[in-house]
Amino acid sequence: MKKNFRLEVVTPERLFYSGDIELVIVKTNSGEEGFMAGHTWAVKLLQPGQLRIQEKDEDRQNMKYAAISEGYIVVEDNVTIFTDAAEWPEEIDLARAERAKERAESRLKQISPDDIEHARLEIALHRAINRIRVKGGNHHHK
Repeated sequence: MKKNFRLEVVTPERLFYSGDIELVIVKTNSGEEGFMAGHTWAVKLLQPGQLRIQEKDEDRQNMKYAAISEGYIVVEDNVTIFTDAAEWPEEIDLARAERAKERAESRLKQISPDDIEHARLEIALHRAINRIRVKGGNHHHK
């Protein structure tokens, strides 16, 4: 049985990642999901969350972590992730992420949950929290 497959992570700005891997874990609308070689064909929407990659011939202690925003994953013989944004921990500006979190929290307190902006602010808040977690090496998830 084939153990590895090609993963490509594509953002509007760049090919963020391309490599042979054994496992990728993302946050879908159903929750955390992992995909390995031989997985059944699927297309799923992604939520802002941690992208975890176990590269070929590496163990789970050496997984790569990145912050990604919403998008979708296409699982065929290979896997392609299309996302609005992706960042490695070293690319994340922690102060900027913390300011974004504070702005979103402040605005959410000021508006009604029925306000059309509420959902957008919740996504911005989740994205900022995720970036802070990835940057800080806190790879736990809720």
